[in-house]
Amino acid sequence: MCEKKKNIKRDRADEMKDKDLEELINKIENGELEEPLPIMKKYEEETGKYAIWRGIVTEGFKKWVKGEKIYDRDKERISLYISEEAKEEWQEFIKKNNYSTISKLIRESVNQFIENKSTIFSNNLLNLNIEDLSNISHALKEPLTTIKGFSQLLLENHSNEISSEVKSKIKNIFEQSLLLESKIKNILDDIKVDSSIYDILLIEDDLATIRLLTNYFENKGIQCKGVSSGTKAIEELNHHRPKVILLDIILPDLSGYDLCKSIHTDKKTKNIPVYLLTAIPGSEVEKRLDETLADGYILKPFDFSDFSPIFKILNH
Repeated sequence: MCEKKKNIKRDRADEMKDKDLEELINKIENGELEEPLPIMKKYEEETGKYAIWRGIVTEGFKKWVKGEKIYDRDKERISLYISEEAKEEWQEFIKKNNYSTISKLIRESVNQFIENKSTIFSNNLLNLNIEDLSNISHALKEPLTTIKGFSQLLLENHSNEISSEVKSKIKNIFEQSLLLESKIKNILDDIKVDSSIYDILLIEDDLATIRLLTNYFENKGIQCKGVSSGTKAIEELNHHRPKVILLDIILPDLSGYDLCKSIHTDKKTKNIPVYLLTAIPGSEVEKRLDETLADGYILKPFDFSDFSPIFKILNH
């Protein structure tokens, strides 16, 4: 992927005029060309690319005969969209580890992650604090997001410029990255933060916000536990009753509005104050306060002074 691109340069004498190229294309697509022309053979020898693919003249050949830049067959793809430094790092990595493609690396990464799952848990990962969990999530997802993003970019914006063979491989890379992303999320969701007694339950899918608020409240002598989904929050409320709940409205699995209403209509949790924590405009949130039975709301981005109602509840 990250080997340096190689521009194929030719003498201007090899170039064809637009009229001649159009005539050649018509002959090929009408089946009138009995055998490849010398210029087509030369193109395939120099580049390793096909001049004709399934009876159609390739875009690479058209560019080549016009004197435009082209790239080696297996080096085109994502390498055009990343930095030279990243290419060099990848090249050194594959030399040492014998990984020739991203898809091979993703497949082996998924397999190794699955095989080591039990080992990961046995090494006290079940007792991670929220900061460690956030760091692990970032370390795993950042490079994966790049792989997924570039492959999606090629499929959506450059589909017509690549052959069906290359497109199929890029699609496989994208699908494998989605698979790995799902497995990472499932593993991290199963890791329990060690916090058996706490005052505030924070339901928030942004780990950075969880880390910020748990640290803030802990510095005030208040125990706060964060969970990243509505499903996890429901499981938590089955085992513990916090003094107050901070609830993000937009969650990956459930609506914060629906979850708030559910909490306040359940006889076991109906007396727990719930404050919505959201980036949705306040005017919109206020329209649904009566429906959701929420006790109040705090808007993002927030100031720590916005949490004064929470301190009043805890000190009551």
